[in-house]
Amino acid sequence: MSRTTLKDIALALNISVSTVSKALSDSYEISEATKKMVQEYAKKHNFHPNKLARSLKIGKSNTIGVIVSNISNTFVSQILDGIQIASQQTVYDVIFMQSREDERIEKNCIDVLRMRGIDGLMISPVSSDSNIEELKALIKSQIPVVIFDRINHQLDTFKVGVDNFQGSYNATKHLIEQGKKNILHITGKNLGVAAERLNGFKSALSDAGIPFDTRHYIECSFNNTTDIDETIREILRKEYLEHKNIDAIFGATDIITTRTLGILAELQIQVPSEVAVIGFSNTQIAASLNPALSTVVQPATEIGELATNKLIATINQTRPIHEFETIELPTQLIIRKSSL
Repeated sequence: MSRTTLKDIALALNISVSTVSKALSDSYEISEATKKMVQEYAKKHNFHPNKLARSLKIGKSNTIGVIVSNISNTFVSQILDGIQIASQQTVYDVIFMQSREDERIEKNCIDVLRMRGIDGLMISPVSSDSNIEELKALIKSQIPVVIFDRINHQLDTFKVGVDNFQGSYNATKHLIEQGKKNILHITGKNLGVAAERLNGFKSALSDAGIPFDTRHYIECSFNNTTDIDETIREILRKEYLEHKNIDAIFGATDIITTRTLGILAELQIQVPSEVAVIGFSNTQIAASLNPALSTVVQPATEIGELATNKLIATINQTRPIHEFETIELPTQLIIRKSSL
């Protein structure tokens, strides 16, 4: 069966192709009766408008791009869920791409999406300064960019994330309240949120009169989970098994926190009796782990929804925007057995 076209509908209803097009676009120029007639006929005959042709005509693709680190990450997948929820209520289609924590792959994603003619981009950058010039070029070419999760302060644009300082401060303070003084903080190299979380960690230590020990601050590479495991394994062997210099661990990311639990079990270090554990994590099995994992939970779905709404509002803005908002949502500290 051949595909129904605008011309087919026009011939069947004895009206012009222009009238059909305007009726399907809900134009004010067309009467409600004609709109209803055209829309019912189109639905009955499975008519689907040619989005590409329409985008060429109006100069918009009604498509937005999204670049994230890795969709297998629980936190990231929850953000994508929020993006989908928000975008489904609009005319915009979404193209998802993964940077896999690699700046070169991230650049390729940006280039591909630009060539696809996206109307706007949402991105959680690989690092605090990755592909900054490419993102600035997008904005200069009238393609709005919204940064989410890993906020990049070098770009004049809307940003949506969480209060990383306070989330980190609260987690560290909880460990201190449990009598912990030798707390290991593990984070990711060049992670956009690492500085704020480190500052929250340091501030909580300072307020409790505990000096910051540089030996208890470790950065892992996100490019390879084997490297993450080996980094954690090495520091635990040195600082705990050999010197007993650690009584708690604060993981700065979902992956680091959950993999730390695995390495502790491998080394037969008991949690929480020997080493307490807490971390930023949105894993849905936190309560089912043994022991149940204490977590700093981020409102991931809300981040996705807010970022999408900000981007679409910017795309549809008819006047230049000169003031941009940075939204920092509160985190939630959930205490479970791993830190008690």
